[in-house]
Amino acid sequence: MRELYDISNVSNAIHLAVAPVFLLTAIGAILGVMTNRLGRVIDRARLLEGRLENAAPEDVAGITAHLCILSRRAKLINLAITCCTMTALLICSVIAVLFLGSFVHFNFAIPVAMLFIMAMFLMVIGLLWFLREIFLATANLRIGNR
Repeated sequence: MRELYDISNVSNAIHLAVAPVFLLTAIGAILGVMTNRLGRVIDRARLLEGRLENAAPEDVAGITAHLCILSRRAKLINLAITCCTMTALLICSVIAVLFLGSFVHFNFAIPVAMLFIMAMFLMVIGLLWFLREIFLATANLRIGNR
């Protein structure tokens, strides 16, 4: 009868962990988008740095200004990636604590709640940094010749 009780506990822990696992999948997708944007910013910066070496003196100021904007965008994306990665780590901790709670007779409700609240706080902060980067990119968007 003890085995049935343990299987029931594990089954309950799996049931409770399903929602955080889906959240973890979504965070992974968001991280993929963010790292792709960071890669594009880095590629653009490398291209401009290559042009800077052979640029005419009148073009140097414009290229340098664009490189400063790209540097700022990269920092914002890096902050967003850091916050979202920390979110994923906290969600993994929530899942681990849920499983630990099924084997140890201790009320893990408060630690799980605190970990989840911290995860959501970091997710919001990460998304705000990402939104700030998008605003910066859009504000400095140049289409065609000016």
